[in-house]
Amino acid sequence: MSPSPPAVPPASPAAVEIERALTRVAYLSAGARRHDWLASLAGVPLDRAAVAMLRRIAEHDPLRPGELAQVLAVQASHVTRQVQRLQRAGYVTRTPDPDDPRARRILLTPLGEEAVARLGDAGARGMQLVLADWSPAELRLLARLVCRMADVLRADPADIVDAAGSGGKGHTS
Repeated sequence: MSPSPPAVPPASPAAVEIERALTRVAYLSAGARRHDWLASLAGVPLDRAAVAMLRRIAEHDPLRPGELAQVLAVQASHVTRQVQRLQRAGYVTRTPDPDDPRARRILLTPLGEEAVARLGDAGARGMQLVLADWSPAELRLLARLVCRMADVLRADPADIVDAAGSGGKGHTS
């Protein structure tokens, strides 16, 4: 017998609108055309999966392959293949894990660090173009709210449900 799903109140119209808009933003920002444009602007000839992996390694460096698979929410075999490609291309290296000499950790090489920096710069410049007609106040508000949402989304969904059920409001500003 499977456990019953947690009790979650119905979504408000605003929550529905936000979820739809964020789904569109995620889809459009992760699309092939945008990736190709940003990779070209950055001068980094990598596919979307490789770019996502490099960025996660940069955020969590150093990681074991299994940890990286968890961060990316993919199968370990996918990480192994992609890390091998990135290693052959000179973007990452594997080093012994100081906690377990049998294990390896994945590190960015200087080329990998440069690629991540160039991709980040290209992404920021692309965002600047997209938001060129927004006021500085709108940009600050959007940045603050998106960062706040990202902080909440990092939490375990069960913790969010528990906080909502106990009358907690989550993060406030």
